[in-house]
Amino acid sequence: MKFMKLGSRPDTFYTAQAVRSVSSEVSSDLIVQVKGSRYLLHKFPLLSKCSRLQRLCSESPETSQHHIIQLPDFPGGIEAFELCAKFCYGITITLSAFNIVAVRCAAEYLQMTEDVEKGNLTYKLEVFFNSCILHGWKDSIVTLQTTKEFPLWSEDLGITSRCIEAIASKVLTHPSKVSLSHIYSRRERDDESCNGAESQRHKPPSKGWWAEDMAELGIDLYWRTMIAVKSGGKMPSNLIGEALKIYAARWLPNISRERNVSKQVASDSDSDSTNEITSKHRVLLESIVSLLPAEKGAVSCSFLLKLLKAATILNASSSSKMELARRVALQMEEATVRDLLIPSISYANSTVYDVDLVITILEQFMLQGQSPPTSPPRSKLGFERRRSRSAENIDLAFQESRRSSSASHSSKLKVAKLVDGYLQEIARDANLPLSKFIALAEAIPDFSRLDHDDLYRAIDTYLKVKLQIHSSLVSKINHNSHGSSMLGHISPSC
Repeated sequence: MKFMKLGSRPDTFYTAQAVRSVSSEVSSDLIVQVKGSRYLLHKFPLLSKCSRLQRLCSESPETSQHHIIQLPDFPGGIEAFELCAKFCYGITITLSAFNIVAVRCAAEYLQMTEDVEKGNLTYKLEVFFNSCILHGWKDSIVTLQTTKEFPLWSEDLGITSRCIEAIASKVLTHPSKVSLSHIYSRRERDDESCNGAESQRHKPPSKGWWAEDMAELGIDLYWRTMIAVKSGGKMPSNLIGEALKIYAARWLPNISRERNVSKQVASDSDSDSTNEITSKHRVLLESIVSLLPAEKGAVSCSFLLKLLKAATILNASSSSKMELARRVALQMEEATVRDLLIPSISYANSTVYDVDLVITILEQFMLQGQSPPTSPPRSKLGFERRRSRSAENIDLAFQESRRSSSASHSSKLKVAKLVDGYLQEIARDANLPLSKFIALAEAIPDFSRLDHDDLYRAIDTYLKVKLQIHSSLVSKINHNSHGSSMLGHISPSC
């Protein structure tokens, strides 16, 4: 991490009776109150660099020997104020990516500009920020993370946008050309001065070196940064997809794997804290969906179905669920039966799994891949020996369409096998209506099934479950009837 030191004097601030003061031979003449904390300071060093303090002192009456100034809405709190005050006294302060945003906002609030004094704090911070912070990968990430504590100030000062632009440009630059403070956030930090040399100890980064560090950002900042990366047009869609997968794993832990999550959500629905967490997860998931690359295969079908499962549990918007269903349909042949076992959380639906959602996915799947013409269009000049360039292009297009058609048929064969396997699993659900079982079985045309063995097994399982329910019900009725007749026979004798 890069840092900058300003000032040369030793630290002479001390605390006495809950008041922060500066050890000096000159009596203090200024009291500054910052968010409940009191500072006993001197006008000369502070007013010579802080335009706002000059104005506040001129507007406030002097009480005995001291001017009293209230700063209740001071950005950055007492830590940032004290760093600004120490700068005014010439005391050494250390600035880095961890505190530069707070100090920059504080300096702006105090109006520590060049109009007041040349080489003032605002100027020095801007030089450090532009020449050092924005040039380091990890420094840019950490600085961007700290802007969430001062969102309005950071936006107005352009800190947020400049960090996002710097990060996006580094992601889009070939890794060998990027100057990094270090590669991943979980690795050890290399501290270095702004004027020092870059550490050369790190290993050459891989193509996806940026995804893990960016996954530490909150969803709002992550979304904006990813939009900037995608807008560059240089990043392969599969790398963007992999980055989104890493981010989802970081912020949606186990949400798509836990079968009991839906029950927890339902049972804790009255809890404000649970609702707040669920709402945050919902926003996060919908943002991830909006960032998915448009290209087919950019993310795996399994990942899309996990997102869809999470969307169902979190009650995400219908548009997000439909978009995921459409994308799953494009890669349906990659799915597994386990992927499709999406738990049902609808009170109106007593089935274990969300069969309606799978039917929707299959409907989307069947809408794809219109059959191409059976033969290529004939050229009106077919009698000519020399074929035109356009005719050759038509043939090439036809051959490509034949390959697409073949791939589409192959996909239907795989999906038919998948659906029959899925039917065998859900056939065990005693609450599965016959209409939905038939709808799933008929969603795939007969010619897509090379054989019907798996379908017959699913039907057999479904009928056995229904027969068991029927037998149990008959047995219960007979038992109740027998009990009633016995009571009728015994009662008179009693």
